[in-house]
Amino acid sequence: MKLNTVQRKKFRIRNKLKKYASNDRYRLSVSRSLKNFSAQIIDDVNNKTLLSASSTEKDIKAVPKTNKISISKIVAEKLAKKAVDKNIKKIYFDRGKFKYHGRVKEFAETLRKNGMEF
Repeated sequence: MKLNTVQRKKFRIRNKLKKYASNDRYRLSVSRSLKNFSAQIIDDVNNKTLLSASSTEKDIKAVPKTNKISISKIVAEKLAKKAVDKNIKKIYFDRGKFKYHGRVKEFAETLRKNGMEF
């Protein structure tokens, strides 16, 4: 199976993170589209998704119309709150194929402000 450049980039980043997967840290996977932003915390040892947050959820959609960066900050705050409730503080940040810039960067910085370590 031949992979294109974007798929190779995604797998290269993800596999580097999975090498260091352990029981005390989980992987935070980020996904964004033109309108929405979502993230999930994944346990790679057991192959389970522990938590997720998305801009398509009802309570986030109820927020008055704002720009995309502020939506990613709201998603980060919600995910951080859920993670702290489940005693998850240390994670690996998996940006996937996206550059650490713009919405992804603001998402990561908001998570750090709310008590996540990566």
